[in-house]
Amino acid sequence: MVGERNAAWDARPLVGVVGLGLIGGSLARRLVGRGAGVVAWNHRPHPYAQAEADGIRCAATLADLVAAGPDVIVLCNPLKAMPDILAALGPLLDAHPAVTLTDVGSVKGMVRDQVEAAGLADRYVGAHPMAGNELSGWGAADPHLYDDALWAVTVTPSTAYERFLAVARLITEDVGNHVIVLDDDTHDRAAALISHMPHVVATAMIDTLVADPDRNIAAALAAGSWRDMTRVALTDPDRTRAMVEEDAENVERLLRDMASRLLAAADLLRDERSRDGAVRGRAQADMLGFFSQGQPFRDYKARQRAIARTERDGAPGAPGAASAASAAAYEERDLRYDMRDWQAGLLASARRGEHVIAFTGPGEARVQLRSAV
Repeated sequence: MVGERNAAWDARPLVGVVGLGLIGGSLARRLVGRGAGVVAWNHRPHPYAQAEADGIRCAATLADLVAAGPDVIVLCNPLKAMPDILAALGPLLDAHPAVTLTDVGSVKGMVRDQVEAAGLADRYVGAHPMAGNELSGWGAADPHLYDDALWAVTVTPSTAYERFLAVARLITEDVGNHVIVLDDDTHDRAAALISHMPHVVATAMIDTLVADPDRNIAAALAAGSWRDMTRVALTDPDRTRAMVEEDAENVERLLRDMASRLLAAADLLRDERSRDGAVRGRAQADMLGFFSQGQPFRDYKARQRAIARTERDGAPGAPGAASAASAAAYEERDLRYDMRDWQAGLLASARRGEHVIAFTGPGEARVQLRSAV
């Protein structure tokens, strides 16, 4: 077992947070607001006065953070700083074998390689909260950033179940979120598809606008669709560059696929202007197919909107009303998985679109069907 406090979970855990930027600061505030103890370290102390006022215990050094005895340390530092942070933590954690290490990085394979190089693989469980916005820094930290958030938790065949459970129950019980369990490669492919590649596409859109001689007119006409499609392009360019380069192989593959789809659509638009009626007719039919192919995703989003209305209308403000409405809106069931191969069992659950909302016993969890497209 990974330590008395993690095994029992009778008392709220003490969580170490490394980095008080948007993600780490929001997490620390969220945990404190829900009754967990938090000790945090930031590479610069400028957030400390307000953090202390918010109930976050601040450590002068990483050594002080480790000495405080957290059950789990969450690395919320920039990925470029990860090797230095891990190198500093390695010798400090030698005297604290019960501490479990996790992170919030958007690329998991690279972080695991760095963790292994630092000799910390046996205590590491990867994590990535699907929460964030285009802002950055302690000043933007907001506990509501984690409202109803999903975390991807990544494991390997050698991950100790007790380590995994320490992180997974921290997320479900103390942050109040839900999880899916993946391997690193599956996570990184999916993250490239729904986050890293779209950042590049959104950036290409604003680059196109800036380069257009009629950009001022276009900016005046821009409304909801432009805003929604380019929001992530407002992110700090260096932060986006680093994120994309850290998942370069997957992003390159997806960009080439996206480019081929866009070129095919451009060809259809050309063919629709053909004087040859047969060519024009085929192009029009194929263009309809282009716009119709994603219908399963439209249906999925329609179900989500309907569920959101049910939750809103069914949660008038009484204690527990929102969670009761959520349980009623989503198909919910008990999940049992074989403890001899729990990684595969939980990955299969994620592929069915199930999100774990609670771990109820050895090999047992409560899931909701949330993301079946």
